Amino acid sequence: MSKLLTRSPWTSLVLAAALLGGPLQAQAPAPAPASTPADQATPAFTPQEVGVDEKLGATIPLDLVLKAEDGQPVTLRSLIDKPTILTLNYFRCAGICTPQLSGVAEVLNRTQAEPGKDFQVLTVSFDERDEPEIAAQKRTNYLGEITRPFPPAAWRFLTGPAATTKALADAVGFKFKRVGDDFVHAGAIIFISPKGKVTRYMYGTTYVPADLQMAAQEAARGEAQPTINKFLKFCFSYDPAGRKYVLNTTTIGATVIILAALIFVATLVRRGRKTKSEEGE
Repeated sequence: MSKLLTRSPWTSLVLAAALLGGPLQAQAPAPAPASTPADQATPAFTPQEVGVDEKLGATIPLDLVLKAEDGQPVTLRSLIDKPTILTLNYFRCAGICTPQLSGVAEVLNRTQAEPGKDFQVLTVSFDERDEPEIAAQKRTNYLGEITRPFPPAAWRFLTGPAATTKALADAVGFKFKRVGDDFVHAGAIIFISPKGKVTRYMYGTTYVPADLQMAAQEAARGEAQPTINKFLKFCFSYDPAGRKYVLNTTTIGATVIILAALIFVATLVRRGRKTKSEEGE
């Protein structure tokens, strides 16, 4: 057996594939039922349609005109005069938007940075059906979750036409897809410098106060920094049916299996070479 493995390394690979064939096949999704009600079918989308394509260093279109909470038109240029945390959501969202915005409120309570001076937050709805009235209500709700002194002007909730909000989303690489009355989208906050430059992305629904403070300082200097933690993008994916982030066990499992196969083959080849060396002696 040792000689065979020594003389034919490919045999080891074949054996590894054969031994791992069962688990690999188990990772494949089960066949879909013959008949699935249309309203229960999971809408299909691709990474090209939904997610975040980072645009570090890009400048957002500051002349875009949105609606303030009182319905008055306002340009991004008139609002962005300090480091700005941008969130893109829609106010009818029953899924990730609520925990994400609550996560923003929670980190604002804990950061040492001074709101209204060191940073501000802009939440923009990409759903054209959202009106200033609901934006004002959402603003009141989330400001109510903040327990520290916090000037209301430091967190604005804006709405606007679909073309305008889509232009903003495209400028920061935020990709979403409408499915029925809802949207499939990721959860991220995006840091913008006082001059409108995209400087950093943070993913998920919870954020570390020290990270937020550091990102705000970088934005103040106009320094675009690469994302430190992209693990979430790999291990978690948005479940449009459950409207939540779920652990992508298939991806993780496949990675573990591939690594195990490589280690297995390397071990067999190493043992084979050792045996050949001993025989030569």
